[in-house]
Amino acid sequence: MNQTATIERSPKADATLALLWERIRRRGDMPGFTKAINAILASMRGEDERDFSMTQTVLSDPVLTQKVLRLANSGMYSAFGQRINTVSKAILVLGTEAIGHLALGLKLIEELSKSTPDSLQAHIEMEKAVLAGMVAHQVAAEAATRDPEEAVVCSILHSLGRMMVTFYLPEHWTLMQQAAGAGDIDPIAIAQLGLSLEQIGRATAEHWGLPRNLIAGMRRVEPGLRGADFGHDDWLAALGTMASQCADSLWHGDEAGAEQVKLLAAGFAPLIGIEPDNIVGAIEKAKVEAAADLSIAPLANPPEKRARASAVTRLREAGNKILLNGVADMRDAAATATPGQMVSMAIETAYHGLSFTRAFGFLRNRRDGRYTAKIGLGDNTKTLVPKLSFDDAYEPNVFFASLGSDRVIFIENARDPKFSSKLPGWWKGTLSEARCFVIIPLCTRGEPVGFIYGDWDDRFPSVYLSQTEFSLLNELRALVVKSVERRQPAEAVASRA
Repeated sequence: MNQTATIERSPKADATLALLWERIRRRGDMPGFTKAINAILASMRGEDERDFSMTQTVLSDPVLTQKVLRLANSGMYSAFGQRINTVSKAILVLGTEAIGHLALGLKLIEELSKSTPDSLQAHIEMEKAVLAGMVAHQVAAEAATRDPEEAVVCSILHSLGRMMVTFYLPEHWTLMQQAAGAGDIDPIAIAQLGLSLEQIGRATAEHWGLPRNLIAGMRRVEPGLRGADFGHDDWLAALGTMASQCADSLWHGDEAGAEQVKLLAAGFAPLIGIEPDNIVGAIEKAKVEAAADLSIAPLANPPEKRARASAVTRLREAGNKILLNGVADMRDAAATATPGQMVSMAIETAYHGLSFTRAFGFLRNRRDGRYTAKIGLGDNTKTLVPKLSFDDAYEPNVFFASLGSDRVIFIENARDPKFSSKLPGWWKGTLSEARCFVIIPLCTRGEPVGFIYGDWDDRFPSVYLSQTEFSLLNELRALVVKSVERRQPAEAVASRA
């Protein structure tokens, strides 16, 4: 079958790609992704210490570590018959290729998620790509392929051209949509940009230095029968094409989309080598996964859930304004306010801005060797404050992890049984109603002086913190720390006098 087509480098195509690379450089998002890709590819290609190199790469990323261990212990690999507790053992079981493809898929989604602008269309294209990956994973599992993660990456990359244009060239995307109406957008893309969306995606993959087999698997393939020279790259391209088209059909979660999926399954079954009914069954599994993992797809949001999500979105938008204004107030007051006043302003800002159920400020008393809550806002805090005190001697739990690393930590599911060992006894005895929580450490010259804690209960079944909110929390704590550092030299002089 045809291999990767050569991109026609017309002056218009060159100008489009030059603009795209410039937009990527200007935002500063892709260099981090490129660095991660290079580390992953080096680990996949390395001749010496290959497994060790991949282990290091995976362990440097906590999210990737969790996903690798979850995959190694999933039903797909249950034939190995034992619990896998280390990344090194997971790589022995799954192989560096499978782990590398899993890492590439994760990094691609993570980086594009971080760089999402305030564009609904960009969010939609990203989630369609993730949905295509879910479809490919379930279908590849049905085919019992050696490396389903490779199929996932190829299927995500099928949407790369659309994602790059919606993220980085949104003005062109809007014009193309208007011109195409309900028709195929590719002819419009070729006329306006000099390249098809597939070609833009392939050019981006080549620009990032992705492996040849992944780029070859990005080709769009028409349904039909296998040719005599049908190979693995062709199989990847066929599955990626079907998965991306299925994601488009599944997106709205309606009957018309479900019928289109059946037609796609029937058309691509001879190429993929699976019966149409089995393909449809695998896609149904992907739909269940998508309903749990996607955020804005109508598929994952029935009307009542959409209404709740809309209300939460409005609340978060209002909360971000409160955070911005509160941080601005703290900045204005920084020159004259005492550390205690700054802590009070910080807690009040975070409490209202993030809609905490409860928020507390803890201070460390070095003489007594204890952390003690000094202020609280929210439900039942007057009763709780006198009970919130613990020894400052190190224990292996999430609070000392935050204080030791001097990093804001967000715990999305404090009720996960696997996380229980990371929670201290004093928290379990007083604050265990929380579903999720945030720890904001306050450290001066490498030593913790206290922290701000805020949590949410069951009224907030799903909470996440955006990059904007993390940035504001970090600025808020930096202002508090500066006020403490200004006070410390003055107190030292007074004590010597």
